[in-house]
Amino acid sequence: MYKILTVEDTVRLPPQRFNEELDAAIISEFENAVTGRINKNIGIILAVTDVKECGEGKIIMGDGAVYYKVTLDMLVYQPMLNEVIEGSVSEIIEFGAFINFGPMDGLAHVSQITEDYMSYDQKNSMLIGKESKKALKLGDTVKARIVSVSLKPKFANSKLGLTMRQPYLGKPEWLEDEKKIQNKKDDNKKNSNNKKKE
Repeated sequence: MYKILTVEDTVRLPPQRFNEELDAAIISEFENAVTGRINKNIGIILAVTDVKECGEGKIIMGDGAVYYKVTLDMLVYQPMLNEVIEGSVSEIIEFGAFINFGPMDGLAHVSQITEDYMSYDQKNSMLIGKESKKALKLGDTVKARIVSVSLKPKFANSKLGLTMRQPYLGKPEWLEDEKKIQNKKDDNKKNSNNKKKE
């Protein structure tokens, strides 16, 4: 879930930035310090959007910089359990597919892609359903649900587990096929009910 958070902090503005517009320089310095960091409680810090308040600058003896106490708005992304995401397949491996949906990737294990058994086609770098022949390849757009979240201070150690086995998840083509099958079932049910009434 994307959200805007308001935070209070102190920003160090080095002397070489004194001639710049104050708010822009503060945003830039704060972004350089925090953008891309992961905080377990608030998520991934993506950007600083606005300076709400800026206190009077203070100079510390022996340091030529000015320190400002500021209130800022930050854009963060915090993955939530059961959140539905839409992304594209960024990598296919033997045990699943990595799906990129903005600031990070999540893994859909082969057992969580479809109800069908998925086998890995290494030559074509794709996963193929044994009975349904559903195929998942690089660049495919999919909808998935977040089923596990493990955020660590480093991106490399953070993990998101995804599933596409639930209704209305997966590739758009799969969803269209499911819709057609459901419509046929509904039509057959209506026809059998009408025959019973006659």
